[in-house]
Amino acid sequence: MNNQNQPEEFLEQGTLEEICEYSNLARAFELVKRNKGGPGIDGITIAEYRAKLFGNLEQLRKEVLNWTYKPTPVKKVEIPKPDGKGIRKLGIPIVKDRILHVAIKIVLEPKIDPTFSERSYGFRPGKNQQQAVERARELVKEGNDQIIDIDLAQFFDRINHDRLIQRLKEHVQDKRVLRLIGMILRSGIMVEGVIISSDQGSVQGSPLSPLLSNVVLDELDKELEKRGLQHCRFADDCNIFVKTERAAERVMQSIKKFIEKKLKLKVNEEKSKVAKADHVKFLAMTIVNGTIAISKKALNKAMEKVKDLTPRRTHETMEQTMKGLNQWYQGWASYFKMTQYPSQLKKIEAHIRRRLRARLVRQQKRRRHLYRALIKMGVTKPTARRVYSNKATWALSHIRAVEWAYSNQWFKEKMKQKIFSDKELPGWFAPDKWVKVV
Repeated sequence: MNNQNQPEEFLEQGTLEEICEYSNLARAFELVKRNKGGPGIDGITIAEYRAKLFGNLEQLRKEVLNWTYKPTPVKKVEIPKPDGKGIRKLGIPIVKDRILHVAIKIVLEPKIDPTFSERSYGFRPGKNQQQAVERARELVKEGNDQIIDIDLAQFFDRINHDRLIQRLKEHVQDKRVLRLIGMILRSGIMVEGVIISSDQGSVQGSPLSPLLSNVVLDELDKELEKRGLQHCRFADDCNIFVKTERAAERVMQSIKKFIEKKLKLKVNEEKSKVAKADHVKFLAMTIVNGTIAISKKALNKAMEKVKDLTPRRTHETMEQTMKGLNQWYQGWASYFKMTQYPSQLKKIEAHIRRRLRARLVRQQKRRRHLYRALIKMGVTKPTARRVYSNKATWALSHIRAVEWAYSNQWFKEKMKQKIFSDKELPGWFAPDKWVKVV
């Protein structure tokens, strides 16, 4: 076939061979191994697959090139959604299939991704959530404080296969690759030993799904740009920014029609809305007066998480509890540090310390035991006597004597002795970083 007149973004004939090169499959395996994950329905783990890696990759390469390869149905996994409403359906492909999915992505992504909208930030090289939130802040600061917050109902489950393949044809000339992706999309799901065929949707859990989802939703991005609308999208979370409520209502109706009729997707009426910027959360953040803040919902979830990690009754040692808190908090704070309101982080850090102090108070069993413990910690007797009040454990955790005895520095020394070095200590132990204990 003559390719001289084909656009640059078309992939050359022979893309399938490029995907199946041993070096590409080996690289794909390393990425699968790095991401960990459990076995699919065949029960084969990453470690077991690695034990015969050369032979397994050679076999996979031959199967794909000879068209004897058949995708295995994915293992269905259901996890509760963060808001507690409903469940999120995930699929775990077998290790062999995950390797092929990654190998396809390695080859296709560098060619397809540059054609995507600059306003798409999810699952893309060099793009992240912080950039999306910062762009949203800029748009609000420019006066676009009316937001059309669009939530797509069961997006991954509703992806139309035919439309997706047609979109891929704009970038992939090798029809064998399109056929292979079509087979992967239709691989089905194993539920209680029964294979359920899939005529729509892309498995949420497949390494290839993020790229395919962006191919689908790039059509929405381009439509919004054609209409001259400002927007930010991260995966299926899309916000459109306009200046007036009237314009927002009009855009909501017209875009909803485009999504449902043209893209064959469904807008979640319950979660989608038109509102002022400070009443909309985007990637767990809210834009308040042109500044970035952690949303109230995200803060409440963090408070609940701290409570879960510090139960009233537990067999864990204090050091084990602190280690678990640290692992969670470092990940949580590394994302939410984009807030421009440090008091929000102070609130979570103070809550962590108070929960731990309450546990230390509770461990003393009796007031006189707590009194003696405080004296040993260097608290003066008049100050320590306050524990003989009628206050409950939670209230006692906040009195001056307890906060002085179990100070930030005390927690910090505990952590240094048992678990972490200075550099690894979480922010909620550093007395000069956010909060004074008393």
